[in-house]
Amino acid sequence: MRREILTGLFVSAILAFVGGVAIAAQDKFTVQVPGGLSLGECRGYDDWPAVAASLPEEPEVKLNLIVANPTMIAAYRAGIPAEGKHFPDGSRIVKILWVPKNNDVAPFGVKVPDRISSIGCMVKDSSRFADTGGWGYAQFDYDPASDTLVPNTALQGNDAKCGAACHQLAESTDFIFTAYGKR
Repeated sequence: MRREILTGLFVSAILAFVGGVAIAAQDKFTVQVPGGLSLGECRGYDDWPAVAASLPEEPEVKLNLIVANPTMIAAYRAGIPAEGKHFPDGSRIVKILWVPKNNDVAPFGVKVPDRISSIGCMVKDSSRFADTGGWGYAQFDYDPASDTLVPNTALQGNDAKCGAACHQLAESTDFIFTAYGKR
């Protein structure tokens, strides 16, 4: 009887451990570009204020919401990036992309988010990313089969610098494309 109890406790402990590992592995903030940023560097983005929305038409339509941490929002409100001013270190900005769908309940035609497509984040750290204007970049794609985010290494490569080439076009606005929307 004692052996059965000990065996039951042992099996329960193993199951609890494996379950805990599985849950920990599903934490979206642990995903990281190999040699680059982790989504954990933008932890809390789910609650950050909106900067603006965007609707790029190519290569495919996605509904985008751009949010920023309080440091960056304060900088936007202070007029940055106007007049060549730069965002302070510690600024973080995230772009959440959704595949759109029609809202069948609304009395007019409107697209709303369906499933997440990807999440892009930028982190301002002038010493860490000195050769990319102070910004580090990461792109994470949603994998519906596993219900997880995975690094987009095809786009990203294996470091935090890949977005620098694309963002070079926005050098005059401290490499940020999205202006703070008027409220």
